[in-house]
Amino acid sequence: MELPAALRQGVERLLESVPLAVLKQAAKTLSDRYRAELRDGRLHMAEGLAVKAYLATRLPATYAAIRASLDALSDAKPDFQPRSLLDVGAGPGTVLWATTDLWPDLEQAVLFEASDAVRKVGETLAADAISARTRWLAGDATIDLADLKPADLVSCAYVLDEITPASLPKLIDRLWQLTGDTLLIVEPGTPAGWQRILAVRRQLIEAGAHVLAPCPHRAPCPLAPPDWCHFSRRVARSRLHRLAKDADVPWEDEKFIYVAASRERPMSHQARVLAPPKAGSGKVLLKLCREDGTAVERLLTKRDGADFKLARRLDWGDTLNNTAK
Repeated sequence: MELPAALRQGVERLLESVPLAVLKQAAKTLSDRYRAELRDGRLHMAEGLAVKAYLATRLPATYAAIRASLDALSDAKPDFQPRSLLDVGAGPGTVLWATTDLWPDLEQAVLFEASDAVRKVGETLAADAISARTRWLAGDATIDLADLKPADLVSCAYVLDEITPASLPKLIDRLWQLTGDTLLIVEPGTPAGWQRILAVRRQLIEAGAHVLAPCPHRAPCPLAPPDWCHFSRRVARSRLHRLAKDADVPWEDEKFIYVAASRERPMSHQARVLAPPKAGSGKVLLKLCREDGTAVERLLTKRDGADFKLARRLDWGDTLNNTAK
């Protein structure tokens, strides 16, 4: 999943004058903070250079994960056509770009972001490229959401890992209050990210929400550590990305986990593929999360006919009624 052309071109313009050595150091500092899930009272992207490092080394991957999560939401609720978006912890507008790419008729968006440096970059990137009426607001997601108005789609992507755990229940409660229709939460696909999503999922179900994706059920998650639920998207690295990260491989795999919840019950649920399918001569082994709340491995062979042909086209994260995108 590549960045939209207008976003990619805007990013290239912002980065063209940054010395490579400076960008490399900023990228390392940012990466270290993310990997440590550091909560020291400072924003990860408090300064302009950190934002540019993010644009060079993280934006393509987070965009791919968010867009994949939105695709899963749309597959689960095909009639959903949001007219309004509220994105809390908006960063440089990643969710906005992914949402308008999927739903071009989005009419208005409110982007809530604590970092002045990130908001400035986000406004610059979206200024002449996003047709939806867009407002950028400053504030702390844990205390400053009281005056916001509900939106059809509410999102919070790659944010919870930066927030003190004790503040999360109140934040999730407020996000659900602001959700007119559907809420999407996306987190890094780590065991810790999965645990945060599990806590969010439990809280939303208790509040009356209906899980759209990725879970095909509302039962407790059937997976247990050291296993964990997550998905992945392979992203091509630009030349600048490879140089900034001293990377030899021209791609990276972005692992992520998400939950999409709606005020309306989904029409139906389909089992979801929880791991890369294992294909052999005349057979495919699928790890599935099923509608009955169980996780199983299912072996399909040529004898299974149409089911086998479908299984050969499935990818990690698909449902059994999806072919690979």
